[in-house]
Order: sequence, then structure tokens, then C-alpha cells
Amino acid sequence: MISVPYYSLNSFLTSKSTNLGFPNFPSPSPLNFRRNLTSSSTELAPIKANEASRMSSLKINSDESSGLIRHEVSVNGRRSENIVWHKCSVEKSDRQELLKQKGCVVWITGLSGSGKSTLACALTRGLHSRGKLTYVLDGDNVRHGLNSDLMFQPEDRVENIRRIGEVVKLFSDAGVICIASVISPYRKDRDACRAKLPEGDFIEVFMDMPLCVCEARDPKGLYKLARAGKIKGFTGVDDPYEPPLNSEIVIQQEGEVCPPPEVMAEKVISYLDAKGYLEA
Repeated sequence: MISVPYYSLNSFLTSKSTNLGFPNFPSPSPLNFRRNLTSSSTELAPIKANEASRMSSLKINSDESSGLIRHEVSVNGRRSENIVWHKCSVEKSDRQELLKQKGCVVWITGLSGSGKSTLACALTRGLHSRGKLTYVLDGDNVRHGLNSDLMFQPEDRVENIRRIGEVVKLFSDAGVICIASVISPYRKDRDACRAKLPEGDFIEVFMDMPLCVCEARDPKGLYKLARAGKIKGFTGVDDPYEPPLNSEIVIQQEGEVCPPPEVMAEKVISYLDAKGYLEA
């Protein structure tokens, strides 16, 4: 919340100047002379809207006589009022035409050690070699910056995925093929990210690898720490992983052998090609 002190014209005229020539204002009372800039004052001018947002958390109040629209957005119980979605003349279709591809999200989910990051890197390399613009959002990498303030409690995991969902939505709207590689253990959170995008633009890839295989790999040594009780709430050990029910793509072992990264990537690329995402 931002607040600013209120100064009367009289205090300005009667105040003594400093040596630098600036008026020396009296210290305002924090109780009597504050104006809350976020208050729902009727004096706030509404913003003219070019297009109403379609967010499910959006409340729209319109004044048909003036053509003005006020928006109110609610996120996690907190509200932002008097905001509006501003539509630009360059739209997603224009960016896609420029890039000769369609923006979408490839959401790779699975247990730690299931091969998510390996697939993401192989996939972006394969698409790059075909002249397609991609970007990888790796779950660990995102926690180095955007989500560095989040821990691993259930509520933080939910917020972690919510933020990533908003970012991948922006990349998709930019016309980029965005590859998100995140455990994302809760089905409800993944479905919420899917709901942010147009139908078909969220491609869920489930790395369906047995827990024993993931634990045997243990590339970061986290399963060992979790089994020793040094990490609490670790997905697959003492925190649940809810597998997808209707993933667009499922990657599994072939017998006792895991497919090579290039083979897994080609499976995803073939899907994207068949659905028309590799052309404008």
C-alpha cells in the first residue's frame, strides 16, 4: 500500500525556505494527513478499455453511456481495482506469422529424476535445428530468480506453479514454443495452468517413469536425503505426486530401457508438427 502526505496550499506559502531554495514543509501527522492511493474513491477516473479481459477472476463494471470500463482482478484473495486489459494492434497471429510457427506450451511433468530436464533440452535443441523459436523454463532455474522467495510447503508449491503458468502464457502469446520442465505434483495446479491458455495450446507431457527408476538415478542426491529424513515433503517419498489423467503425450520405458533423449524429443516434435504448431 502506498500513501503520500497531504500538504495544504497555506502550509506551502507560509513555510520557510531551506538554504537550497526549497520550501521546508512541516512534518505531517501520519494519522490526520494521509490519503490512501489504493482506496476505492469515486474520484478515480475509470480507464477506457479496448477489450474486456476473459480472466475468470475478472469483474467488469461498465458505464455504457461513456464507453468506460473498470476492471477488478482477484488473485489469492487480494484485489487490484481499476485496471484494464489494453489490446495492441500487433496480435499473437502477427507474431506467429513473423516466426512461422504457433505459440504453445509443452508442459513436462513427472517425478524428480524422471528425465524432464533431459527431454526439455533435447526438445529445444531439436526444434532449434528446425528453425523454431523455443524457451525452456526449468523448475530449478525459476526458483533461482522469479520464485526464489518460495519454499516447498504445499501453499508455496501452488504459488510456484501459478507463477510459472502465467509466464508460459506470456511466452505462448508471444508466439514462442515454451517448454516448462517442472515436477508440478498437484493435478489441480496443472489443470489451472491449462485453463489459462486457448484450447489445444497446452500440451502436457507425462514422464511416466517408475519411482524405483527415478530413485536409482537420483542425479541430485535428493532421494537419499529424503529417505534419511533430511528433506521433508519430498515428492514421491512423503509428499504425493498426482499423475495426469489425460496427457497429450506419455513417455514410458520400453521394457527395462528408457528411450534416448532424441527419441523422446522426436515424439513430441511429431505431435507438434501434426497439430500444426511448426507452421504459421
